Amino acid sequence: MRTNYCGLIDSSYLDQEVHLFGWVHRRRDHGGVIFIDLRDREGIVQVVCDPDNKAAFTLADRARSEYVLRVAGRVRRRPEGTVNESLTSGEIEVLAGEIEILNASETPPFSIDEEEPSEMVRLENRVFDLRRPQMQENLRLRSRVSKFLRDYLDQKGFIDVETPFLYKSTPEGAREFLVPSRMHEGQFYALPQSPQLFKQMLMVAGFDRYYQVVKCFRDEDLRADRQPEFTQIDIETSFLDEFEIREIMEDMIRGCFKTTLKVDLPEVFPVMAYDEAIRLYGSDKPDLRIPLVFTDVTDLMKTEEFKVFRSAADLKGGRVVALRVPGGGEISRKQIDDYTNFVSIYGAKGLAYIKVNNLSVGIDGLQSPIIKFLSEKAVLEVMRLSGAEDGDIVFFGADKGFIVNDALGALRDKLGRDLGLMESNWKPLWVVDFPMFEYDEQSKQWNARHHPFTAPKDGHDEYIESNPDAAYSKAYDMVLNGWEIGGGSVRIHQPEVQEKVFRSLKISPEDQQAKFGFLLDSLKWGAPPHGGIAFGLDRIVTLMCGASSIRDVIAFPKTQRGQDLLTGAPSEVPDVQLRDLHIRLRGSGKGIPSKRESD
Repeated sequence: MRTNYCGLIDSSYLDQEVHLFGWVHRRRDHGGVIFIDLRDREGIVQVVCDPDNKAAFTLADRARSEYVLRVAGRVRRRPEGTVNESLTSGEIEVLAGEIEILNASETPPFSIDEEEPSEMVRLENRVFDLRRPQMQENLRLRSRVSKFLRDYLDQKGFIDVETPFLYKSTPEGAREFLVPSRMHEGQFYALPQSPQLFKQMLMVAGFDRYYQVVKCFRDEDLRADRQPEFTQIDIETSFLDEFEIREIMEDMIRGCFKTTLKVDLPEVFPVMAYDEAIRLYGSDKPDLRIPLVFTDVTDLMKTEEFKVFRSAADLKGGRVVALRVPGGGEISRKQIDDYTNFVSIYGAKGLAYIKVNNLSVGIDGLQSPIIKFLSEKAVLEVMRLSGAEDGDIVFFGADKGFIVNDALGALRDKLGRDLGLMESNWKPLWVVDFPMFEYDEQSKQWNARHHPFTAPKDGHDEYIESNPDAAYSKAYDMVLNGWEIGGGSVRIHQPEVQEKVFRSLKISPEDQQAKFGFLLDSLKWGAPPHGGIAFGLDRIVTLMCGASSIRDVIAFPKTQRGQDLLTGAPSEVPDVQLRDLHIRLRGSGKGIPSKRESD
């Protein structure tokens, strides 16, 4: 049996016989003595193979990188001058008595020690990639985080309840993954985007406090912080208001960082209303490590003749903002052009700017192609409102509000990184008081901002149908360093309010019953006031690891095109499976027509 992991053998094992298992990390032949660095999940130990032990030496001579070995030997001190203080095992080495090659290995696709290979190569060889120390540490941290969250919720009286994966399609949120039914021709299950409705019904059922570490699925375009399948810490509780829910969740996240990372988050997380976050940062998940803020100058530009600014200011929902960058006067014209191309990704048609050279001489101390189109009074007022000083640059965004917010919000983040303005610490934030609805210009109707089960703020239920734009909700997001790591709300527990929301969303009584009848019926059986939140486990661990993508904290992730390069999923399936599922692929001749199609 194994005495201990390789990386945990230290001076406390001196002069003891140990049995070890691991992979050959490195093999070195030094003048007839062979040294093997034997690696397992805990680290490395140095094994010395003396030519006097012919059997062990012969096998050590055959061993190559990533061979799997069993080693038995005696622990001794390393010779003076060869101690490696960076290793737990750095003071000792193991003199091999027996070596057994348990399995050989082909030449690895890349060296575990080399600079990180391309992501495509890593994902194609994910099993080997997971041997890298960084990936091992990422997944072990994920395990510690998950354990802490489970233990915390257990101690707070939350009950772990599993909810179904094969679920009813309710396509009001993101696009769903559908699963065809073999036994019910022409009918489909959907994989859950979240257990939202089930956890609400668990509250009606009297479980009072629920949680689940659960897989969720969304068939949407992917980014660095998204996957088609992801893991939530899903939570719901009864008889607590939004402030009490936030207090418990904040304590949980604070404790998680303290326990797993030895990091002290603030004793009280700051709270910011959604409207304020959009006004200052153009984002509902601002990165507070970056000290740049918007200055709204929309009203100021309504009296100016400059068409670019004036038309945006007069546009319904339009916005003109200034973004002051301290010390940004050193930014070159080429860099400005690069930033102009960058904001175009978000729909911006250009990027105006003013460089502040010498504000004491007034407008003559400013440098910009747009100054000649603006009144001196307006320009100097922008400088005053933004707090501009000599050596600064002020960028401008002018367009529909959502374009300005997206483009200048992204520019704010980029400038913070490019110019070294970002603080190197943790900045959590609660964003609260979200609008209940958002207007879709294409469909010309209102949609739910979060989901249609979010409760209105006190007194706002009267606006749900009469003035949806004025209706705000008891929704709250936890943001950390520019990432939304958790989102939740108090839910609607009164059937009449829920039906009012559905009417505002133009969901007919028939559709309400067909899609959500089971929830509406449940609410009639004495539903308690309840609310909850869901945390993205992948995102939390990504932030903790300092990784750039959640793919680095998921054992077997998908690419940005939703492909698993290791297993080759998605893939075609045999024609017989399509026939069993009553599916025919258009234009391929595969499968058979359904009964309805043949009729």
